[in-house]
Amino acid sequence: MLKNNPARNIFFVGLFAMAVFASGCGVRFDMQDQPRYKAYKKSDFFADGRASRDMVEGTVARGLLKENKAFYTGKIDNPDPNAQVQTSTDATGNTVVTSFPNAIDEFPIPVTKELIDRGEERYKINCIVCHGPVGAGDGMIVRRGFVRPPSYHVDRLRNAPVGHFFDVISNGWGRMTGQKAMIPVADRWAIVAYIRTLQASQNPEQIMRMNTGTTPAATSTPAPAASPAAQTTGGAR
Repeated sequence: MLKNNPARNIFFVGLFAMAVFASGCGVRFDMQDQPRYKAYKKSDFFADGRASRDMVEGTVARGLLKENKAFYTGKIDNPDPNAQVQTSTDATGNTVVTSFPNAIDEFPIPVTKELIDRGEERYKINCIVCHGPVGAGDGMIVRRGFVRPPSYHVDRLRNAPVGHFFDVISNGWGRMTGQKAMIPVADRWAIVAYIRTLQASQNPEQIMRMNTGTTPAATSTPAPAASPAAQTTGGAR
């Protein structure tokens, strides 16, 4: 019967460990040196000499297909690319939109209390500094000298389709720069829903439009007056 020899046991354990280590190194070595191209490296295989290849034409990343055109653009499914937006100049010198070709009239998502609450939060972060607490165009930077934007409560904007507001938030208009890089699509629609709420708060007839989808006749209700400090001139928006 063999006696237990600690030194011999240590030797065999060490030998086993070395064998495992050598085996592992061999696998890693093969994986490191497998035939592959590194990004932006030169290649003699392709005619243009580039190892990095372009995506196959028509490739769309997962989740970015954007089939719902109304949701992502605020436009109808087959917009007329030749449709011209009509503009005019108001009394303060602002260039204003008077026609809204291709803009959708209805929200592409359900308008819920949660959506409006989210829109209020985003509006107070992104919009209130220019457009003011109720959308009268008397935000804080306007009171400090910036050109006053049009009020949301004029007939022209009360009757404007929701797609127009989404498009302006996304792509900008006049002095307002596009916000699509900073405000996600769903949040832009939330802001539009809150703008409609502000309009309804200053014009009860707007409630009928929101609830029934009908367009009320234009009224002569004056827009809320801005503070004296907000009376500036010039500019386009």
